[in-house]
Amino acid sequence: MMAFTRTSETALTTAETAFAMLTCEPAPLVFDARPVPGLPDTTLPLNELRTLLLYERYDSDTTDALWRQLAGHARDWGAAWVVGAIGVALPALTHLAARISRGHLRHVEDVDSEVLAGFLHALRTTDLVAPRLWLRMCWAAWRAGAAVVEAEEGEELPLDLSSGSRSPRMPYGHPDLLLGRAAAAGLITDEAAELISATRFGDTLIEQLAAEQGLTPGALRMRRRRAERTVAAAVTRGDLSGPLHASGRTGGKLAA
Repeated sequence: MMAFTRTSETALTTAETAFAMLTCEPAPLVFDARPVPGLPDTTLPLNELRTLLLYERYDSDTTDALWRQLAGHARDWGAAWVVGAIGVALPALTHLAARISRGHLRHVEDVDSEVLAGFLHALRTTDLVAPRLWLRMCWAAWRAGAAVVEAEEGEELPLDLSSGSRSPRMPYGHPDLLLGRAAAAGLITDEAAELISATRFGDTLIEQLAAEQGLTPGALRMRRRRAERTVAAAVTRGDLSGPLHASGRTGGKLAA
């Protein structure tokens, strides 16, 4: 079930090559899974850890503890652990990049580079204590990659384009692209965008997030509903179709 389908060399395929070298015999880089509740009580080569994560489902506590340890190693133990952490994340990062660049093949290399850069920045800087660490790092990677495709919308119009009036162009692509644009425009918060993405398009239960945040599921559903209505209204008006203003805002009200 590996997600590496690139036919040309990109930042992600290069990272995969580096990860393969790091995890080959006779001395693969090894992760101590024993401190992570829910994982096998043993040490695992990182490629075996990645395979385990591909085929097993773990709850958010286990996933957070795993990535807290991996990110800590990447920050404290040098370049090999940076490559190792990225390698463990590569199936998800490649999947995200493929979704972003679908229909925009000329941007594949740029999208791959920005997805990797966004994840790397999160790996080095994101808060390791707050919950949903893995989701937050993936969201950072998604936003960085999606910005490449969004920038295409801001390119100059061709000179031979008719100057006649026409209906606003509707946004394209996966709903997460709309959420990213809405958050960048200041119409909803990053947290609201993550909430919608995780519970509508991911496999996160709203009850799980509510428990993590000390809220009732009803309160979190109301927060999600307000943000969704804001995005829906912006789509109807065509606010998310064209390039964003330089300030990154469109003048809409911020939704909690």
